[in-house]
Amino acid sequence: MDRASLLDSLFDLTGRTAIVTGGSRGIGRAMAEAFATLGANVVVASRKAEACDDTVAAIRADGGQAIAVPAHLGDLDSVRALVVATVDAYGGIDVVVNNAANPLALPVGEWTEDAWEKSIGVNLKGPAFLVQEALPYLKASGHASVINVLSAAIYLRSVYKGLYQVGKTGLAAATRVMGSELAPFGIRVNAIAPGAFDTLMVQSTGPEAQDAMARAAAMGRIADVSEIVGVALLLAADAGSFITGTVISVDGGLTVH
Repeated sequence: MDRASLLDSLFDLTGRTAIVTGGSRGIGRAMAEAFATLGANVVVASRKAEACDDTVAAIRADGGQAIAVPAHLGDLDSVRALVVATVDAYGGIDVVVNNAANPLALPVGEWTEDAWEKSIGVNLKGPAFLVQEALPYLKASGHASVINVLSAAIYLRSVYKGLYQVGKTGLAAATRVMGSELAPFGIRVNAIAPGAFDTLMVQSTGPEAQDAMARAAAMGRIADVSEIVGVALLLAADAGSFITGTVISVDGGLTVH
């Protein structure tokens, strides 16, 4: 194989199947579209069926392969159904992207059991059990990769977003545990910790908050969702074949020490 062909092959996802939760918008959609462009069969999962269908239509219009599977990560029956639907459609699973999130914000002292279940269920429990449900297929893959999407908040002081931070910090710990335990099966498990990206979640905070987010980053701006794609492709494809159990910050220098 010549050098150019070798380099092309490092990011080739042809024939592989990727589940992307929270894949109907923002960072998740950017990843889903990129994976499909490089040949993957993509399963777009989020709670809203119409949004999933819209993303799938865009991928197919661009010549890619994708299906929509509405799923709620806080509901383990829904998680299991997502795996079943994926395997029924494509015969296996090679990549799992745990991107779905619940941004519920409550100050300490006002946490409730219901709020805990909603937040931790989507941000930690669902991702952990999705990997577990997909595990037999990941073991059979030969190119298996799990990407857990965290938040730069795991490294920062949090105000009123403690539940979100607890869940994402737990998922960072799960990344290290899974990366270690699953390495003998050829399964790589890594995480991305994004800073402020131009998503609906960030847009909903209002202009003042967005300005503060931009100023907090060393690069002085909020990122476009396309700017996370390169790291996601590195971790999903053979280009990242010797990377596991690590968290990569994509935050414009927000958490530079």
